[in-house]
Amino acid sequence: MDFGKLASNTKLNRCWGRIKLPKLGWVKARIHRVFEGKIKTATVKLLPSGHYYVSITVEQEMIVNPRIKQTPSNFAIAFDLGVKDFLVDNHGKHIENPKILVKYEKKIKRVQKELSRKKIGSKNFEKTRKKLARLYEKVANIRTDFLHKNSSQIICENQVIVCEDLRVKNLVRNHRLAKSILDVSWSKFVEMLEYKSVWYNRVFLKVSSNFPSSQICSSCGYKNGAVKDLKIRTWQCPECGTVHDRDENAARNILKQGLSQLGISVVV
Repeated sequence: MDFGKLASNTKLNRCWGRIKLPKLGWVKARIHRVFEGKIKTATVKLLPSGHYYVSITVEQEMIVNPRIKQTPSNFAIAFDLGVKDFLVDNHGKHIENPKILVKYEKKIKRVQKELSRKKIGSKNFEKTRKKLARLYEKVANIRTDFLHKNSSQIICENQVIVCEDLRVKNLVRNHRLAKSILDVSWSKFVEMLEYKSVWYNRVFLKVSSNFPSSQICSSCGYKNGAVKDLKIRTWQCPECGTVHDRDENAARNILKQGLSQLGISVVV
Protein backbone atom coordinates (compact mmCIF):
# COMPACT_ATOMS: atom_id res chain seq x y z
CA MET A 1 0.00 0.00 0.00
CA ASP A 2 1.37 3.38 -1.02
CA PHE A 3 0.15 6.43 0.89
CA GLY A 4 1.59 8.73 -1.77
CA LYS A 5 3.99 11.62 -1.59
CA LEU A 6 3.67 13.95 1.36
CA ALA A 7 4.50 17.63 1.47
CA SER A 8 8.11 18.78 1.59
CA ASN A 9 7.93 20.03 5.20
CA THR A 10 9.09 16.63 6.46
CA LYS A 11 11.69 16.82 9.24
CA LEU A 12 14.09 14.35 10.82
CA ASN A 13 15.35 14.11 14.36
CA ARG A 14 18.25 11.66 14.21
CA CYS A 15 19.19 12.00 17.89
CA TRP A 16 15.79 10.82 19.09
CA GLY A 17 15.05 8.51 16.14
CA ARG A 18 12.00 10.39 14.93
CA ILE A 19 10.57 11.71 11.70
CA LYS A 20 8.02 14.51 11.42
CA LEU A 21 5.39 13.88 8.75
CA PRO A 22 2.66 16.33 7.67
CA LYS A 23 -0.67 15.72 9.46
CA LEU A 24 0.89 12.88 11.52
CA GLY A 25 3.47 14.87 13.50
CA TRP A 26 6.51 13.21 15.05
CA VAL A 27 6.69 9.43 14.48
CA LYS A 28 9.27 6.99 15.88
CA ALA A 29 11.57 5.68 13.13
CA ARG A 30 14.81 3.79 12.57
CA ILE A 31 16.88 6.26 10.57
CA HIS A 32 19.56 4.14 8.92
CA ARG A 33 21.16 6.73 6.62
CA VAL A 34 22.58 10.17 7.37
CA PHE A 35 22.32 12.81 4.66
CA GLU A 36 22.61 16.55 4.20
CA GLY A 37 20.30 18.47 1.92
CA LYS A 38 16.81 19.82 1.44
CA ILE A 39 14.02 17.27 1.86
CA LYS A 40 11.70 17.47 -1.15
CA THR A 41 9.16 14.68 -0.61
CA ALA A 42 8.48 11.70 1.65
CA THR A 43 6.61 8.59 0.47
CA VAL A 44 5.09 6.32 3.12
CA LYS A 45 4.54 2.68 2.19
CA LEU A 46 2.92 -0.18 4.08
CA LEU A 47 4.33 -3.58 3.07
CA PRO A 48 2.30 -6.82 3.30
CA SER A 49 4.43 -7.77 6.33
CA GLY A 50 2.95 -4.85 8.25
CA HIS A 51 6.16 -2.77 8.19
CA TYR A 52 5.98 0.90 7.30
CA TYR A 53 8.75 2.51 5.25
CA VAL A 54 9.36 6.16 4.47
CA SER A 55 11.29 6.94 1.29
CA ILE A 56 12.72 10.46 1.43
CA THR A 57 13.75 12.42 -1.67
CA VAL A 58 16.59 14.82 -0.91
CA GLU A 59 18.13 17.50 -3.10
CA GLN A 60 21.93 17.31 -2.74
CA GLU A 61 25.14 16.79 -4.68
CA MET A 62 25.99 13.20 -5.55
CA ILE A 63 27.99 11.48 -2.82
CA VAL A 64 30.78 9.26 -4.14
CA ASN A 65 31.26 6.00 -2.27
CA PRO A 66 34.83 6.23 -0.88
CA ARG A 67 35.25 2.45 -1.22
CA ILE A 68 34.84 2.67 -5.01
CA LYS A 69 38.14 3.78 -6.53
CA GLN A 70 38.22 6.37 -9.28
CA THR A 71 41.09 4.40 -10.89
CA PRO A 72 40.21 0.68 -10.74
CA SER A 73 42.86 -2.03 -10.42
CA ASN A 74 41.69 -3.99 -13.52
CA PHE A 75 40.99 -2.71 -17.01
CA ALA A 76 38.18 -5.08 -18.01
CA ILE A 77 36.09 -7.98 -16.80
CA ALA A 78 33.50 -10.20 -18.44
CA PHE A 79 31.31 -12.78 -16.78
CA ASP A 80 28.85 -15.53 -17.52
CA LEU A 81 25.75 -15.69 -15.32
CA GLY A 82 24.36 -19.07 -14.38
CA VAL A 83 22.23 -21.09 -11.98
CA LYS A 84 24.79 -23.45 -10.43
CA ASP A 85 27.36 -20.67 -10.08
CA PHE A 86 25.82 -17.22 -9.89
CA LEU A 87 28.76 -15.71 -11.75
CA VAL A 88 31.95 -16.94 -13.43
CA ASP A 89 34.37 -14.33 -14.77
CA ASN A 90 37.14 -14.47 -17.35
CA HIS A 91 39.78 -14.70 -14.59
CA GLY A 92 38.31 -18.03 -13.45
CA LYS A 93 36.62 -16.66 -10.34
CA HIS A 94 33.41 -18.48 -9.38
CA ILE A 95 30.76 -16.87 -7.17
CA GLU A 96 28.44 -19.51 -5.77
CA ASN A 97 24.69 -19.12 -6.18
CA PRO A 98 23.36 -18.48 -2.65
CA LYS A 99 20.00 -20.16 -3.49
CA ILE A 100 18.24 -17.96 -0.97
CA LEU A 101 14.70 -19.11 -1.72
CA VAL A 102 15.72 -22.79 -1.37
CA LYS A 103 17.05 -22.13 2.15
CA TYR A 104 13.72 -20.68 3.30
CA GLU A 105 11.42 -22.85 1.14
CA LYS A 106 10.57 -25.36 3.89
CA LYS A 107 9.64 -22.57 6.33
CA ILE A 108 7.54 -20.83 3.66
CA LYS A 109 5.67 -24.05 2.81
CA ARG A 110 4.99 -24.74 6.50
CA VAL A 111 3.58 -21.26 7.08
CA GLN A 112 1.53 -21.50 3.85
CA LYS A 113 -0.05 -24.70 5.18
CA GLU A 114 -0.82 -22.94 8.46
CA LEU A 115 -2.44 -20.08 6.56
CA SER A 116 -4.60 -22.45 4.48
CA ARG A 117 -6.13 -23.81 7.71
CA LYS A 118 -7.12 -20.37 9.07
CA LYS A 119 -10.47 -18.76 8.53
CA ILE A 120 -10.15 -15.86 6.10
CA GLY A 121 -10.61 -12.54 7.89
CA SER A 122 -9.90 -13.91 11.39
CA LYS A 123 -7.19 -12.55 13.68
CA ASN A 124 -5.20 -15.80 13.38
CA PHE A 125 -5.40 -15.60 9.58
CA GLU A 126 -4.03 -12.06 9.60
CA LYS A 127 -1.29 -13.00 12.08
CA THR A 128 -0.17 -15.95 9.91
CA ARG A 129 -0.44 -13.89 6.72
CA LYS A 130 1.97 -11.32 8.14
CA LYS A 131 4.31 -14.10 9.25
CA LEU A 132 4.41 -15.43 5.68
CA ALA A 133 4.92 -11.92 4.24
CA ARG A 134 7.85 -11.32 6.61
CA LEU A 135 9.52 -14.51 5.32
CA TYR A 136 9.18 -13.38 1.70
CA GLU A 137 10.44 -9.92 2.68
CA LYS A 138 13.48 -11.46 4.38
CA VAL A 139 14.30 -13.51 1.26
CA ALA A 140 14.00 -10.38 -0.91
CA ASN A 141 16.22 -8.34 1.44
CA ILE A 142 18.97 -11.01 1.57
CA ARG A 143 18.91 -11.30 -2.22
CA THR A 144 19.12 -7.53 -2.74
CA ASP A 145 22.02 -7.28 -0.27
CA PHE A 146 23.90 -10.06 -2.13
CA LEU A 147 23.37 -8.36 -5.51
CA HIS A 148 24.43 -4.92 -4.24
CA LYS A 149 27.64 -6.21 -2.66
CA ASN A 150 28.75 -8.13 -5.76
CA SER A 151 27.79 -5.41 -8.26
CA SER A 152 29.62 -2.76 -6.21
CA GLN A 153 32.75 -4.92 -6.02
CA ILE A 154 32.78 -5.40 -9.81
CA ILE A 155 32.32 -1.66 -10.38
CA CYS A 156 35.04 -0.89 -7.83
CA GLU A 157 37.67 -3.15 -9.40
CA ASN A 158 37.08 -2.74 -13.16
CA GLN A 159 36.89 0.04 -15.75
CA VAL A 160 35.10 -1.98 -18.47
CA ILE A 161 32.37 -4.49 -17.60
CA VAL A 162 30.97 -6.87 -20.24
CA CYS A 163 28.14 -9.35 -19.88
CA GLU A 164 25.70 -11.28 -22.05
CA ASP A 165 22.35 -9.72 -22.88
CA LEU A 166 20.17 -12.43 -21.35
CA ARG A 167 16.54 -12.73 -22.38
CA VAL A 168 15.13 -13.81 -19.04
CA LYS A 169 11.51 -13.82 -20.24
CA ASN A 170 12.39 -16.51 -22.78
CA LEU A 171 14.52 -18.50 -20.33
CA VAL A 172 11.80 -18.77 -17.66
CA ARG A 173 9.60 -20.64 -20.15
CA ASN A 174 11.64 -23.66 -19.15
CA HIS A 175 9.55 -24.73 -16.16
CA ARG A 176 12.35 -26.84 -14.69
CA LEU A 177 14.63 -23.82 -14.36
CA ALA A 178 12.10 -20.99 -13.98
CA LYS A 179 12.14 -20.86 -10.17
CA SER A 180 15.94 -21.00 -9.99
CA ILE A 181 16.34 -18.30 -12.66
CA LEU A 182 13.90 -15.94 -10.93
CA ASP A 183 15.53 -16.58 -7.54
CA VAL A 184 19.00 -15.67 -8.84
CA SER A 185 17.74 -12.28 -10.19
CA TRP A 186 20.01 -11.82 -13.20
CA SER A 187 17.99 -8.87 -14.53
CA LYS A 188 18.20 -6.96 -11.25
CA PHE A 189 21.96 -7.59 -11.02
CA VAL A 190 22.58 -6.31 -14.57
CA GLU A 191 20.36 -3.29 -13.86
CA MET A 192 22.49 -2.45 -10.80
CA LEU A 193 25.68 -2.68 -12.86
CA GLU A 194 24.19 -0.38 -15.50
CA TYR A 195 23.30 2.51 -13.21
CA LYS A 196 26.38 2.13 -11.01
CA SER A 197 28.62 2.24 -14.08
CA VAL A 198 27.02 5.60 -14.95
CA TRP A 199 27.58 6.90 -11.41
CA TYR A 200 31.29 5.97 -11.38
CA ASN A 201 32.22 6.57 -15.04
CA ARG A 202 32.66 2.93 -15.99
CA VAL A 203 32.01 1.39 -19.41
CA PHE A 204 29.26 -1.22 -19.38
CA LEU A 205 28.58 -3.38 -22.46
CA LYS A 206 26.17 -6.15 -23.35
CA VAL A 207 26.98 -8.86 -25.88
CA SER A 208 24.08 -10.20 -27.95
CA SER A 209 22.45 -13.35 -26.59
CA ASN A 210 22.83 -14.86 -30.10
CA PHE A 211 26.62 -14.85 -29.70
CA PRO A 212 27.70 -18.53 -29.16
CA SER A 213 30.03 -17.77 -26.24
CA SER A 214 29.98 -21.33 -24.83
CA GLN A 215 30.65 -23.05 -28.17
CA ILE A 216 33.76 -21.13 -29.30
CA CYS A 217 37.24 -22.12 -28.15
CA SER A 218 38.72 -19.01 -26.55
CA SER A 219 42.23 -20.19 -27.50
CA CYS A 220 41.93 -20.88 -31.24
CA GLY A 221 38.41 -19.76 -32.20
CA TYR A 222 37.12 -23.22 -33.22
CA LYS A 223 33.32 -23.51 -32.92
CA ASN A 224 32.14 -26.74 -31.33
CA GLY A 225 28.41 -27.22 -31.94
CA ALA A 226 28.27 -30.26 -29.64
CA VAL A 227 28.63 -27.99 -26.59
CA LYS A 228 25.07 -26.71 -27.04
CA ASP A 229 24.05 -29.40 -24.55
CA LEU A 230 23.96 -27.66 -21.12
CA LYS A 231 24.95 -30.92 -19.39
CA ILE A 232 28.48 -30.58 -20.84
CA ARG A 233 30.40 -28.56 -18.23
CA THR A 234 33.94 -29.20 -19.51
CA TRP A 235 35.12 -29.96 -23.04
CA GLN A 236 38.32 -30.33 -25.05
CA CYS A 237 38.81 -28.39 -28.27
CA PRO A 238 39.24 -30.87 -31.19
CA GLU A 239 41.39 -28.29 -33.00
CA CYS A 240 43.99 -27.19 -30.42
CA GLY A 241 43.40 -29.66 -27.58
CA THR A 242 42.71 -27.01 -24.91
CA VAL A 243 40.45 -28.22 -22.09
CA HIS A 244 37.80 -25.66 -21.17
CA ASP A 245 35.50 -25.08 -18.25
CA ARG A 246 32.25 -24.18 -20.02
CA ASP A 247 31.51 -21.00 -18.04
CA GLU A 248 35.09 -19.71 -17.83
CA ASN A 249 35.48 -20.18 -21.58
CA ALA A 250 32.19 -18.35 -22.20
CA ALA A 251 33.33 -15.43 -20.03
CA ARG A 252 36.61 -15.12 -21.98
CA ASN A 253 34.73 -15.12 -25.29
CA ILE A 254 32.26 -12.52 -23.98
CA LEU A 255 35.20 -10.30 -23.03
CA LYS A 256 36.76 -10.62 -26.49
CA GLN A 257 33.46 -9.84 -28.19
CA GLY A 258 32.78 -6.86 -25.92
CA LEU A 259 36.22 -5.35 -26.42
CA SER A 260 35.95 -5.85 -30.18
CA GLN A 261 32.78 -3.70 -30.07
CA LEU A 262 34.99 -0.99 -28.55
CA GLY A 263 37.59 -1.53 -31.28
CA ILE A 264 40.08 -3.16 -28.89
CA SER A 265 41.72 -6.48 -29.71
CA VAL A 266 43.20 -8.41 -26.82
CA VAL A 267 44.55 -11.90 -26.09
CA VAL A 268 42.54 -13.29 -23.19
